[in-house]
Amino acid sequence: MKFNKRNILNIFITVIVAFLYFYIFLPPINIHALEFWTFLIIIYLFYLVLSLFTFVGYASLKGNLSTIKLSKAFKIMFAIVPIIIVLMIVINIFLSPLFNSRSYAKRITIIEGKKFEEEVKVVDFNKVPLLDRNSTEKIGDRVMGEMTDLVSQFTVSNLYTQINYNDKIVRVTPLEYDGIIKYFTNRGNGISGYIVVDSVTGKAELVRLDKGMKYMPSAMFNENLSRKLRFSYPTEIFGEANFELDNEGNPYWVVPIISYSGIGLKEEISGVVIMDPVTGKSNKYSIEDVPTWVDHVYSADLIMEQVNDWGLYNGGFINSIFGQKNVVATTEGYNYLIQDDDVYLYTGITSVASDESNLGFILTNMRTKETNYYLIPGAEEFSAMASAEGQVQQMKYTSTFPLLINLNGKATYLVSLKDNAGLVKMYAFVDVQNYQKVVVTDANDGIIKAKDNYLKNIGVKNTDTQIEEKIKIKTISNVIIDGNTYYYIVSTDNKKYKASIKVDENLMPFLKVGDEIIVYHDNNEIVMEILGLK
Repeated sequence: MKFNKRNILNIFITVIVAFLYFYIFLPPINIHALEFWTFLIIIYLFYLVLSLFTFVGYASLKGNLSTIKLSKAFKIMFAIVPIIIVLMIVINIFLSPLFNSRSYAKRITIIEGKKFEEEVKVVDFNKVPLLDRNSTEKIGDRVMGEMTDLVSQFTVSNLYTQINYNDKIVRVTPLEYDGIIKYFTNRGNGISGYIVVDSVTGKAELVRLDKGMKYMPSAMFNENLSRKLRFSYPTEIFGEANFELDNEGNPYWVVPIISYSGIGLKEEISGVVIMDPVTGKSNKYSIEDVPTWVDHVYSADLIMEQVNDWGLYNGGFINSIFGQKNVVATTEGYNYLIQDDDVYLYTGITSVASDESNLGFILTNMRTKETNYYLIPGAEEFSAMASAEGQVQQMKYTSTFPLLINLNGKATYLVSLKDNAGLVKMYAFVDVQNYQKVVVTDANDGIIKAKDNYLKNIGVKNTDTQIEEKIKIKTISNVIIDGNTYYYIVSTDNKKYKASIKVDENLMPFLKVGDEIIVYHDNNEIVMEILGLK
């Protein structure tokens, strides 16, 4: 194929098409990104096909159409594409877990051996996110519906990032342009606010900004968030942008920078870009230098993927398929735990056999990726959810994914039970190690009352309100209430006590008159925890 005026025109047209492709699809100029190679191959093939049509058209004008034969140069150039694809596949095979299983297992450092009750603070119910994402979205939509001057121009984004904002657990989400026409009519002032929903109390507000946000996912042309990022950092591979607030309530886009091995393999976060959506100014940070107000650097999906690789490949690739010795995996769901001004991802760890029990669970700091593994065998989260639903099966309530809390020094699941309209009707506490210990309470009574009911029902010592006492049994009798056995005890000094058989199934049935026992009880109640015989 000779270089002539036709080729110059073809190159010019190809450059224009390449620019349009880049402007629309925004591929990173990075050899580790599959989008980059897709871009190169499509533009290269476009040029070859265009050149071929030009060559055929020119031959037709000359009357030589019947004698056309592709030149050797054309054949070689077309053959380059499958060669590149094969090379990409071969490189990725050599960099895959088949040959590098140990490096995949080490994508995340998991610290084992720590004690849950020592590392995780006792729950503060003023900082427990009782509202899940779905309930938060309903509240946010309701707030937006009340803003008559905005509801016809903007819509609510579905991001709802959970953050720790000035020691409050909230979900935040921006408003977005409600279509192309609304973008053009409002772009001058930008988007005027964002919604904050308190995940503890359910209180929501729309925060109006003095200056509108212009660099948004729903904006067009150079004000589009992805396009602004791409033109500012053409070689970086970006993850999903998170909407967060600094300590002064200023909105920012927090966008992780992704690095790969090979082409799209072994994803890792190498840094973060933080962009002001009002001005479009941005800064790039290394992982070590990310500001502490940022809560989400790593995505939940990436953490889950890396933990699963750790559990799968610790014993090598062959063991992950055949022997599967000590192979573990995360459970299907996850939730967040707030502690020390940081957001932690929680998920259970179960055997690869996927039974209905957990070996323990992990907590991962979403900003630093510090991960601890706590060995606490117990119920898998979905078993706990089913147990809570079973307590009110006649109501047909559905359970949210559990929150993991430290309740009186013990790992406990907390779930909300919702009706068909998505409204929280009840709270349920479930013992992690014995999911048969479950107590549900009407949500109208409040979370503190629900906690008290749980502790009293199962006889767990409430370190805040209960006192220790040694008694001698004068009389003891039992009665069945709602399918549960309760024991009523009168001590020799004529005090009355009540305890569920769930306090200790191996001890309660064998108590008799004259036994001396140590109990924990509340002065205002007759519910107790029996420590043992004396």
